[in-house]
Amino acid sequence: FETFIFKSPQAYEAVEPVDLDEFLMSQLRSGDAELMQELGEFPDDDLGVELVERECRTLRPSVPEEGVELDPHVRDCVQSYTQPWLVVSRRSIPRLNFLSLLRAEFEIFRLNIQKQTFESDEKSPSLAELCDDTARTTLTSSDFNLRALQPDRRVENLLRFSSPEELDRFNLEARSSNRYGELFGLYPPTDEDDAVAIRPIPDCPKEHFGQRILVKCFSFYRFDIEIEPLFATMALYDLKEKKKISENFHFDINTDQMKGFLRAHTPHTDASTLARSAIFSISYPSPDIYLVIKIEKVLQQGEIGDCAEPYMVLKESDAAKNREKLEKLKNQAEGFCQRLGRYRMPFAFATVNIMSAINSTLERDTSDTDSINGKGTMEKKGLPRRNSDRFSMMEDNYILSGFKPLTVNCVCWQEGERLSDEDLFKFLADIKRSSGQRRVKIIPGYLKLEVSPVPETVPGCLSPELIPVKPVSEKNPRPVKEVLEFPSSEVYVPHNIYRNLLYVYPLRLNLTNRLTSARNITVKIQFMSGEDPSCAMPVIFGKSSGPEFLREVYTPVTYHNRSPDFYDEIKIRLPARLTEKHHLLLTFYHISCQQKQNQTGSVESLIGYSWLPMLNNDRLQTGQQCLPIILDKLPVNYSLHSPEKLPAQVPPAKWMENHKGLFNLELQAVSSVQTQDSHLERFFTLCHALEGKTMFPIRVGDEKISENMFEHELKLSIISLSSSGLEPLVLFLHQVLDKLFRLIMQPMVIAGQTANLAQIAFESVVSVVNSLHNSQELAKDHQGRNCLLATYLYFVFRLPDTQHEIHTTGGLMAHPESRYSTLTRATATTVGFMLLQSRIRSSSNPDIPAPQSPDDTEVTNILGKVHTHKCNVILRMHEIALDLPFNKQIHLSLYTGVCREYVYKYAWFFFELLVKSMSQHVSQLDKKAVPRRNRFSDRFKDDITTIVNVVTAEIGNILVKQQKELEQAEKVNISLAFFLYDLMSLMDRGFVFQLVKNYCNQMAAKSVNISTLISMRLEFLRVLCSHEHYLNLSLFFSSPASAPASPSLSTSSQNSSSCSFQDNKIAAMFDLSQDFKQRHYLTGLLLTELSTALDMESEGGRVQQKAISATYSLLCAHDLDQRCSRPEVKAKIAALYLPLVGIIIDSINYLDFTVSDSRGSKGKSGGPEEDPDSITPINQSVAMAIAGNPFNTLAGKTTNMLTAETSRNLLMCFLWIIKNADQNLVQRWTVDMPSSQLNRLLELLTICISCFEYRGKQSSDKVSTQALQKSQQAKARLEEALLGGIGARGQMMKRVGGNDRTLGQRENLRWRKDLTQWRQTNDRQDKSKAELDQEAIISGNLATETNLIVLDLLEMIVQAVPLADCKDNVVGGVLRVLLHSLTCNQSSTFLSHCFSTLRALIVKFGELLFEEEAEQCADLCQKVLHYCSSCVDGNRSQACATLYLIMRYSYSSASNFSRVKMQVTMSLASLVGKSSDIHEEHLRRSFRTILAYAEEDTEMQSTQLPSQVDELLRNLNSILSDTVKMKEFQKDPEMLMDLMYRIAKGYQTSPDLRLTWLQNMAEKHNGRKCFTESAMCLVHAAALVAEYLSMLEDHKYLPVGSVTFQNISPNVLEESAVSDDILSPDEDGVCSGRYFTENGLVGLLEQAAELFSNGGLYEAVNEVYKVIVPILEAHRDFRKLTSTHDKLQRAFENIIQKGHKRMFGTYFRVGFYGSKFGDLDEQEFIYKEPGITHLPEISHRLENFYSQCFGDEVLEMIKDSTPVDRKKLNPNKVILINMTCITFVEPFFDDYEMKDRLTNFEKNFNLRRFMYTTPFTKSGRPRGELNEQYKRKTILTTMHAFPYIKTRINVIQKEEFDLTPIEVAIEDMQKKTRELAEATHREKPDAVMLQMVLQGSVTATVNQGPLEVAQVFLNEIPADPKLFRHHNKLRLCFKEFILRCGEAVEKNKQLITPDQKEYQQEMKKNYNKLRENLRPMLERKIPELYKPIIKPRIENRDSFKRHSLRRTQDENS
Repeated sequence: FETFIFKSPQAYEAVEPVDLDEFLMSQLRSGDAELMQELGEFPDDDLGVELVERECRTLRPSVPEEGVELDPHVRDCVQSYTQPWLVVSRRSIPRLNFLSLLRAEFEIFRLNIQKQTFESDEKSPSLAELCDDTARTTLTSSDFNLRALQPDRRVENLLRFSSPEELDRFNLEARSSNRYGELFGLYPPTDEDDAVAIRPIPDCPKEHFGQRILVKCFSFYRFDIEIEPLFATMALYDLKEKKKISENFHFDINTDQMKGFLRAHTPHTDASTLARSAIFSISYPSPDIYLVIKIEKVLQQGEIGDCAEPYMVLKESDAAKNREKLEKLKNQAEGFCQRLGRYRMPFAFATVNIMSAINSTLERDTSDTDSINGKGTMEKKGLPRRNSDRFSMMEDNYILSGFKPLTVNCVCWQEGERLSDEDLFKFLADIKRSSGQRRVKIIPGYLKLEVSPVPETVPGCLSPELIPVKPVSEKNPRPVKEVLEFPSSEVYVPHNIYRNLLYVYPLRLNLTNRLTSARNITVKIQFMSGEDPSCAMPVIFGKSSGPEFLREVYTPVTYHNRSPDFYDEIKIRLPARLTEKHHLLLTFYHISCQQKQNQTGSVESLIGYSWLPMLNNDRLQTGQQCLPIILDKLPVNYSLHSPEKLPAQVPPAKWMENHKGLFNLELQAVSSVQTQDSHLERFFTLCHALEGKTMFPIRVGDEKISENMFEHELKLSIISLSSSGLEPLVLFLHQVLDKLFRLIMQPMVIAGQTANLAQIAFESVVSVVNSLHNSQELAKDHQGRNCLLATYLYFVFRLPDTQHEIHTTGGLMAHPESRYSTLTRATATTVGFMLLQSRIRSSSNPDIPAPQSPDDTEVTNILGKVHTHKCNVILRMHEIALDLPFNKQIHLSLYTGVCREYVYKYAWFFFELLVKSMSQHVSQLDKKAVPRRNRFSDRFKDDITTIVNVVTAEIGNILVKQQKELEQAEKVNISLAFFLYDLMSLMDRGFVFQLVKNYCNQMAAKSVNISTLISMRLEFLRVLCSHEHYLNLSLFFSSPASAPASPSLSTSSQNSSSCSFQDNKIAAMFDLSQDFKQRHYLTGLLLTELSTALDMESEGGRVQQKAISATYSLLCAHDLDQRCSRPEVKAKIAALYLPLVGIIIDSINYLDFTVSDSRGSKGKSGGPEEDPDSITPINQSVAMAIAGNPFNTLAGKTTNMLTAETSRNLLMCFLWIIKNADQNLVQRWTVDMPSSQLNRLLELLTICISCFEYRGKQSSDKVSTQALQKSQQAKARLEEALLGGIGARGQMMKRVGGNDRTLGQRENLRWRKDLTQWRQTNDRQDKSKAELDQEAIISGNLATETNLIVLDLLEMIVQAVPLADCKDNVVGGVLRVLLHSLTCNQSSTFLSHCFSTLRALIVKFGELLFEEEAEQCADLCQKVLHYCSSCVDGNRSQACATLYLIMRYSYSSASNFSRVKMQVTMSLASLVGKSSDIHEEHLRRSFRTILAYAEEDTEMQSTQLPSQVDELLRNLNSILSDTVKMKEFQKDPEMLMDLMYRIAKGYQTSPDLRLTWLQNMAEKHNGRKCFTESAMCLVHAAALVAEYLSMLEDHKYLPVGSVTFQNISPNVLEESAVSDDILSPDEDGVCSGRYFTENGLVGLLEQAAELFSNGGLYEAVNEVYKVIVPILEAHRDFRKLTSTHDKLQRAFENIIQKGHKRMFGTYFRVGFYGSKFGDLDEQEFIYKEPGITHLPEISHRLENFYSQCFGDEVLEMIKDSTPVDRKKLNPNKVILINMTCITFVEPFFDDYEMKDRLTNFEKNFNLRRFMYTTPFTKSGRPRGELNEQYKRKTILTTMHAFPYIKTRINVIQKEEFDLTPIEVAIEDMQKKTRELAEATHREKPDAVMLQMVLQGSVTATVNQGPLEVAQVFLNEIPADPKLFRHHNKLRLCFKEFILRCGEAVEKNKQLITPDQKEYQQEMKKNYNKLRENLRPMLERKIPELYKPIIKPRIENRDSFKRHSLRRTQDENS
């Protein structure tokens, strides 16, 4: 592998590209241009530079006042806010942008989609359940009359065609109609990688707004009484940040009467001041934002509390009694208004938590936030994105959504001491903490507000500058005001409109130390442009119901307070040009509230003055100030100095409190011209000095700069730009970059010297770019491009003014050479020289994209030269920064290394800059005069080449050296790709292809891991291939889309020699040849990558996935491109990708799809070679093992398998090409294909069918669901990226994952409201039914379309067959694929076409099929029959027609018809045997339809066919009837097996069918884990095969029929063949199945052995292998023999290890009584149950089942073993008897049998007799005392021996005998003795076991213990002589018993542990006691037993004996 890393394959080299432009010209000349037009024009130049007017929200743009000469900086700012955007636009819709528009297309497409019918989705009528009385049959139902049914609709024209060709044509037309043109519409792109090839168009810069809410004021401050005018302001406060976050909005809701009180003080009222609604913007929503409403009233005498008192006490409702008081108060108020109307006083305030007012929503489900007026619930909603992540931090991610009107009831009156903002925040914190209103005095009343989201448009709205916003309201007199936001934290959005506002906040005045009477203090504030009083400017915004602008305002008065706090906000519109004369003038007054009687003059008494100059060192003064107060009049020229620094005056000025600062105020500017940052200000000032007519020295801030220091200072200011704060830098980003680029591109002359600023300026650009990218605060798009920079490049950047000025510090001096008049060579040279000068001096960054243009050629326009110059400057900087070799001599000052690194890192920026510059250059050329290749000079091209090479080298270096920088390399790689992508539109395309070639080869030359290499090259190509003219660039129209002309197909077989050249040519079109790669350059490169990726080993398949996904999305784009919709264009495009077909066929081994049944098995010749572990005991798999792999193609799986989804994508590409390529061409290709290749192709088609199989509605299959979701998410992402959204308009973005590439995408998905419907997750729960249905419809259509494409190709292959030699092979292969498609879930549409194709095959190749492909015909019959039972009418009628056609065409040769009959019968048997969902009513209907075909077939009426068909169908119908009963008993396994057994028995004369049914039974048993029975079925099947093999061949090694198997089970003899005359195996079509062979026999037996082994019957395994081994030995199959003996060894080891531990079956007797049981009535069975089954288990199972069938009330269970008396039974009840008491029946053996049955296995195998015992007494009770306890033994004999092929067997014989009480006792004692002996003499004694038995014997104190038995039966000799023998036998039993007890006690002594000694002694004592008690009884013998029974013949005895006998007699007498 190492070598592989470093040496890439030869074919991987990029070839030399064709010279595209040359080629295009020749094509155009040759007139082959019409196809070029196909894809829209292939424009000579598709990039245009256009000016786009910027959108203005307001009626007119915000600009400075007219007629003022502006400062250069302000002028530049204003220009930048008003000039149009300069955009480089693509003339045609980019193709991949088209993908983004795909969403809409896709939606429309999906809406028009038809629903396909799938049987799996149809609800079939369910069969009558077993429990339904009416439908319930007994088990003998009669045949069903077929002719009584109505047949289905017949298929028209089934037999009416003149020739096969006509039939094919007819089928083709049918297939072609109603097809989907766009295959990919059904399977849209799913890979996020698509986003790689897309550069999002940045958002157009816009003014920043946060979340906007509209607050409307209704009946505001509706107090109980109305006595005076009141005024309100509202603003938002953020408690968390302790900050006011909006300006004030002033409004009032006074009645006209109240307004009348103030008429004297209101000169006029402007409409704009009548607003009662305001729009607030919140950039950072949080739960701590409060809307604070402050209410003021006209100044009057008295504290606030006194003034509020009437509101607390009086009520309007009590008007009658209070009328006088109210009148008095009104009059009083009117008086104050007239006198003090211009002064206000604080009165009350109210607060609302804005988040609870809005039904707010939180990202996490939080508890409610509290607010003054209750709680709001939170729920999730979406919001537009912000550009700062703060927005989404969990704790404050509050989003505004649902709104409601609200009423604020809590109006608190102000306390004079607590007016400042600090007090307000304390109050808010209190409210938040306590959610109560403590410590505040409430004024009764309420405010009504409505808070709602801002609608799309608000008519009659005014901007903060009072400019009307569009749309203007026609009739609405009351405007809505936009309230300016002061965001609580930075907002990173560059300024976009002119705004210049100043807010003044008086804070506090401290006069406490002054002994004056001044107590009601107000401050008059004026903005002055000079010192004369008339210079007060009308720039102060007015409050409500008054003029728009004022010249002066007064602050509210706090009554009798010498050090008042102020809370007012004065908003001032700053003049655009500020001078040193502008200042704020503050005049302090005392207001006398009470009119003294003698006083008539003014209410104001002057206290003093103060002022504040606006500029300090040319900078706007802001921030907090503390000013002293001057007492007398103001000195002259005071405004030129600040009050603190006023020079000494004559006479000296009088200051209050010795010039101490007494008045605090704060200034805050909101300005898009004032930078408020020292670094920026310095930079701008110096730049303007450079441009303007500046006189030296210049003043900047506090210092003065002389001309000789100027350059140095300027450089310093450029360098220090990067030190400025991020927010000011972003706000003025466009201006900063414009200035820097100007410095880079225009040589500046300072003091007569050309200044070298370019390099420093360039480095500064690099550092700005770096700091913006590094900031976590700023958004990036999915390619990692900073959105602000992307926006700048796209909309703002332009080359500086074209007139080539050289700025000198003394003013503008035109460069002498650059007059426009001369166009001589000299001019160009001079310019060139200048350039060179600047190049050498400006060692600037090479990576900065410079405007590129030819620099030394004579171009028709000098402008060109200018541009060229600029392009070159930038280029040179690129090179220098990238440190190119020829610039080594230029020593880069400062931080070259770092600079160079950043230039690489952010290459995208510099590349795009370069492209935009070049575009501007190109746009100014005369396109017609300058051919494309001459647009740029050779020198320039060399520079471009160098840059590309250097960047490529850098990418390689990163990959080789710094693996961790991989992501960085990827970004640079993509930037480079986009650069070349853009160059395609600007430069000579052949030149760009050379660059691509260089890139590819340079990358390949690096010693990079090949998977990384391919990955990089793929991403690179992916971008290039997304070019909108990619197809034209790939010269798609020059590929031959159709087959080369050749002799007509029919004659081509004779002309094979002449065709060979053509054939080679066609085959070559499917190869990735050198010629192809050269001509179709990009396509060739892409396919080379794909091919290499597929061939390489890769971990996890990531690279393959990438390569496939690239190809896939490309084809998808073609498919869905409107320009390519015409079929002939698609054919051309498909021809371009033909080599892909070859690649896919070669990669078949990597596809992840195991096709059911047809792959993974071995060749045909070998036997079943898989390890039997892998074989499920199902006939199918053995069949596969025997039959082998149909397409013999798999050499073996490789390791680098593709994932399922990737495989699917690759197959989609294949299907698309096949669908759209020229059919004739494809057909010719398949004809010439070698058969091995054809087999691979057929296998590929099989895989396609499986891959796209429809999985039904509920499936979560990848095809439909996840792909759909993924594609939708990806598409949303794409679209997001394209249509903008990740905005450089700086909507805040998440702060969390700064550098994460996907961040932008996630953002958008989250915030764009219109995307929510596209968001889908993979959790199925949260999908609506509609979505699931929609997915199912798409998935169904996809399955149908893909299958139809496969069908089309199969038809092409077959129709070409007569020309080829290997036809049988081909037709068989095609049939195999068709059959596979029928096994999958298919739609009716496809099935109808598929059956048509099958019928055409039968018509054309019937004989061939019936002869050669017998096995496939069997499959065909089974599949077709399966569809005959379909519940979909269309499927049924197609299947019937096909089945009839099979019968008709097979009838032509009799042998075949009998075979078809056999196959159909077998198919039916196997179908109904296996399938649980057969609908017999549909099958019967189909039989009737086939009958109708036979009756209506006029041609065949004269033959035997109709009657044969009739007979066959009758036979099928009866089989069906049997199997229907099986259906009813699906839930009763025993009954089901009985039925299957019965059906199998019915096929005794038809071996194939019997075999099928035996296998069905085996399968059912296996499913229930009854392995032994399953094995027995297979042994029977093997015996059946053996019988027929022995008839055919007489080999010694074969078993002699079923006799050989009787060692395994005597039951097998059933299979011995019926006499030869009934059936001979030679008859054609009989025993022809694959099992009736030696391999088949071995296969069945091996499965049986495996199953015996699973069932634990290891001895039987040996018996089975005894049959197999001779056959294997005869075949010399030593490999098999090895594994066989290995398995035998395992079997014997198991016997040794598990011998006595094995659990065999447990047996129960079950009897059925009751007419409802049908055939079962009065039958008794023995049931075999698994090893440890207790009686309750089986009784519970049967009871459950039968009570379900018949209902509980008619079922009775009898759970004991007493006989059933029918007469006493309730005739209506069903009785089920379960023998219990002794729980089960035990196997019963006679004594002679026990000699042979020694092992546990032998005692549990081949059992036919079972016994159970029933205890009873004479009195009728079951149990009694020992002496009256009898026992009945019942022995049952079954029909067959267990284990058998079913689990219950009928009882055929019953014997009974009774035991007397003493016999019962004998049996018990024998059993106890046996247990003792066993426990004592075990090999490994078990102490616990022994002690248990001993205790039960020796220490038994319980009733009926041994001692009691002895006392009852042995105490006395019985009176009845018949009992003597029993008595004696019992005595002997006790003797042995006591002996065994003794042994056991001794044995126990050896086994006990020390702590059991006492226990042993106790045991011994008990034993001795028992022995003593028993001794007398055991020694007493019965004398009679010792007398002879017959008298002896004395004469025959000798005397001795005679003597003794006589003596005995005498004694007795």
